Amino acid sequence: MLTLVGIAIVGGAVGFKRHSRLTPEQALTGVFIGIVTAATGAVLFDALSIDVQYSAATMPFSRSLYPLIAFAVGLTIMIGSLSIGWFRWRTRPRYTGLGFILGLWVTYPYLIPGPASNSHPLGYLLVLSLPIAVGYILKKDAAHVIRDVFRDPVARRFGIGVAVVVGLFFLFITGYLSVFPEEGLPHEPKLVVLPVIYQLVSWPTLEVVRPHIPFFLAISPGLVIVVGLLSSLIGFNAGIIARYWRIEESAGLTEGTAGTATVVGSCTCGCCGPLVAKIAILAAGPSIAAPLYWVFVDPASPLGVLFIAGSIALFTGSLVYSIESATRSSEIADFSPAD
Repeated sequence: MLTLVGIAIVGGAVGFKRHSRLTPEQALTGVFIGIVTAATGAVLFDALSIDVQYSAATMPFSRSLYPLIAFAVGLTIMIGSLSIGWFRWRTRPRYTGLGFILGLWVTYPYLIPGPASNSHPLGYLLVLSLPIAVGYILKKDAAHVIRDVFRDPVARRFGIGVAVVVGLFFLFITGYLSVFPEEGLPHEPKLVVLPVIYQLVSWPTLEVVRPHIPFFLAISPGLVIVVGLLSSLIGFNAGIIARYWRIEESAGLTEGTAGTATVVGSCTCGCCGPLVAKIAILAAGPSIAAPLYWVFVDPASPLGVLFIAGSIALFTGSLVYSIESATRSSEIADFSPAD
């Protein structure tokens, strides 16, 4: 219920801004309040809902098919990236490079099968190359826009605020941060470093447990890289929306030509994907819920990593799209991507 209220607040703020009933600053305040409300409701739903256990007998297909699925999906991503790069962005091979990295993310556990994949140098190279590839794209195609956003105090605060909220949301939803009593945790304060597999490989993970508060936090370099990258991309998208809204007001332009709908849509899809899967599992009947769990939520499923790969592709793509939209419409003369 709280999540629906937050979504309604965001929709109302955007609608009132579109009809010029709110200033951009007022609309951004409303959107931020709605995001915080929706995220809080989602975290409460995730924490208070019952975790249903499914037996292997309910799997829609054997795990022996996972390698085939992983290679099919990974190769599709790489071939699609190569085709798009060749026919659409031949002068920007960086897009194809990012697609190849994301495709390898899907196939990596089966390229190096067994426990060796948990500490193989290729796995660490893939994780570290992802923020480098995204950072290079942002430097070439969005650096001038990001600098402009950070010079605007309102857009800067909005982007950073959204990034922080989304980062905390991911930590809560994935279970790496909790302020709720949970079974299985030690009854005394604990501070320990353990090797934990997160996104392809094993990382030294700092676990902090304070059961009397209650408080639990597990953080690792891999977690910082992935969550930091995702929340930063969403924050950049949010900052661009805020900047466009303020420019539109000062220039007397009508809202709708700066790619706002695409940015909001991609952020919603990427952020809420894992949560929507869990809601569907809880709301659907057992015959539907079990296949959904094994295909999308089961950590061993190769399709689960599509939430990460798809989110990164969507957030990066929405940044490029919004910049090119502004360039085509000539709203902002100096917002032009670099080849």
